[in-house]
Amino acid sequence: MSSILPKALESAIESMQSLPGVGQRSAERYAAHLLRSNPSKAQKIADSLKNLHDDVGQCPVTFMLIDTGQDVSPLYSDERRDKQQVVIVEDAFDIVAIEKTGLFRGTYHVLGGLLSPIDGIDAGTLHIPELLGRIKADKVTEIILAISSSVEGDSTAHYIQSQLTKSKVAITRLARGLPIGLDIEYADHVTLSRAFEGRQAV
Repeated sequence: MSSILPKALESAIESMQSLPGVGQRSAERYAAHLLRSNPSKAQKIADSLKNLHDDVGQCPVTFMLIDTGQDVSPLYSDERRDKQQVVIVEDAFDIVAIEKTGLFRGTYHVLGGLLSPIDGIDAGTLHIPELLGRIKADKVTEIILAISSSVEGDSTAHYIQSQLTKSKVAITRLARGLPIGLDIEYADHVTLSRAFEGRQAV
């Protein structure tokens, strides 16, 4: 039986459905919206996706997302940022949420995930060795663990702490206001602000 919809539309629906959290109905609505809109709208989206991998790089120091061609993240190279204070995050998008609070003037380090042996993610998979190198090179005095309060998040925090037992660096973790299991990138700026203000030593 042939498809009811044109092949191009079916292909668009199938592509959108491959995104996390997008089901059949949502994909159909998105595709229908683009089809009814000015063709330039779909073209703009297509162009941005086409350039995504070519134009986005990764900072070799902080592992933040940067524009291709930049040597390091502007949030690291900025002389006004305190390199001796480092917030540890799971994902680069967590940084966007933290920066919106306007409270933190240090630098960041993206782990690239959380420890999860069942998913094959161990310490060697994450950017923990690079973090330890940064702590020495930048004479870091405090690291702030801004990772979720989940089993994986707690395991990662414990592992990092164990690697720094002989170090004088202070280790703190975001405190009140962050519900257990909440991803940092989805927390509102007020909640994050309170969590920063109430961070506790671990």
